[in-house]
Amino acid sequence: MSTHFRLGGDLPVGRLGFGAMRLPTGGFHGPARDPEAGRAVLRRAVGLGVDHIDTAAFYTSGDGTVRANDLIREALHPYPDGLVIATKVGPLRTPDGGLEATTDPAALRPLVEENLKTLGVDRLDLVYLRIGGIAPPPHGESVAARFEALAALREEGLIRHLGLSHVDAGHLAEARAIAPVTAVQNHFHTDKRDDTEVLAACEEAGIAYVPFFPLGGGLGDLSGARIAEVAARHAATVPQIALAWLLASSPVTLAIPGTGSLSHLEENTAARSIVLTPRDLADLG
Repeated sequence: MSTHFRLGGDLPVGRLGFGAMRLPTGGFHGPARDPEAGRAVLRRAVGLGVDHIDTAAFYTSGDGTVRANDLIREALHPYPDGLVIATKVGPLRTPDGGLEATTDPAALRPLVEENLKTLGVDRLDLVYLRIGGIAPPPHGESVAARFEALAALREEGLIRHLGLSHVDAGHLAEARAIAPVTAVQNHFHTDKRDDTEVLAACEEAGIAYVPFFPLGGGLGDLSGARIAEVAARHAATVPQIALAWLLASSPVTLAIPGTGSLSHLEENTAARSIVLTPRDLADLG
C-alpha cells in the first residue's frame, strides 16, 4: 500500500494528514481552546512528518477569538517546503455561530482572498467548494456557477488545485466538465459507507477522496466487536484501526483526522504504521 498520493499529479502528500477544525474549539460550538495548545499541536504534527493540513477560514471558536488559519500561520509560517495546505469555501458563519452555505458565485472571491490573507500565502494549494451542511448532499443543486467562479480564480493564479466537498456523483461530473477536480471531501468512515459511487468515480479518475469526520466526528461512535477485535490483534486503538481501514479501502483515500490534543495527535499519526491483513479487512467487512 502506497503511503503517499500526488494531489493533482504534482503535489505529493502523505496519505495521513491533519484536519484543523478542532484547533479553535471542540466543535462548531463551545468555548475557545488555548491558542498556544493549538500551535503546539500544529508544530508537532509537522515534526511527525504530516505534510497535508486541511483547514477553512470558518473554523473558528464560537466567539471568533481563535481561528484555525491564524494558528496555522502563527505556528508554521514561513511554511516548510512540501507542506500542502487545503482550505474550503462556501459556508459562512452566522451571528449565532452556526454555518450557512452561500450559493452566490460572487461571494467566493472574498472568501478566497480571506484565506490567502489569514494563511499568509500568495496562492492556495487546494480549495474545495463546499456545498450544503451535514445533511445529505443537496441532490440536483447545480454547482456550475460557483465552480466556474473558483476556476476563474485558478486561472488568475490564486488557486493551484480545485476540489469539491459534500457532493454527489452528479455534482462531481458537473464540475469536472468545467475544470479539473483534484480532490473530493465527503463524509465517510468505517460505520458510514454509503458514498461508494463517488469513491468509485474518484478511483477511476485518480482524484483524491478525503473523508471528513474519519473518526465519526461526534455524529456517531465507531463501534462494534469486529473493529475492537482487529484493534486487539494489532495492539492498537479502535480509532487507529478506523484510520488504517480508510487508507486500505482505496488507493485514492487520504485521512485527515483532527484534534486539539497532542496525545491524540500521536495516536492518530501512529496509524500510518498499521498494515491490515486480508483477515482484518474481511472482518471489518
